[in-house]
Amino acid sequence: MHRLEAHRITQAAFARFGDLIAASGAAPDLLINQGRCGRFHDLAALDIIGGRAGISLFQSETFQPPFRIEMLERHPLGSQAFIPLNGTPYLLIVAEDRGGVPAEMRAFTVAGDQAVNIHRDIWHGVLTPIGEGTALYAVIDRIGEGRNLQEHWFDAPLDVTFPA
Repeated sequence: MHRLEAHRITQAAFARFGDLIAASGAAPDLLINQGRCGRFHDLAALDIIGGRAGISLFQSETFQPPFRIEMLERHPLGSQAFIPLNGTPYLLIVAEDRGGVPAEMRAFTVAGDQAVNIHRDIWHGVLTPIGEGTALYAVIDRIGEGRNLQEHWFDAPLDVTFPA
């Protein structure tokens, strides 16, 4: 059994895989709506080949430990953003591509008030909300013709652990 340790996400650690979308710890770029609303401007770069950007809702059952990863997927024609709507934290597994297979996997825990935009062609695990019940996410990704999903199944599952 292979193991991968998950760490709290930061923009610096996640940058090669995508954009961390969060307002905490930063001042707004601009005040709008008569000074009553802070705008955190242009936090993620959507990258879409053909098709168009679409917004979907994903309602997922939550996961409980142990976290066992059996496959990763990637989207060669468009980035994919996950925006939690009910504050549920989630586990995010990402990896670069090396010759059509995932390499240098990283595991992140993402707070329920943080969103991510996973770059086009980056391998990632399935949506893995952590907790009880169900979780709701807005997902912005490519809608259009063409095959935009590739899967890689591991010979042996990968267990995700968390530092003590």
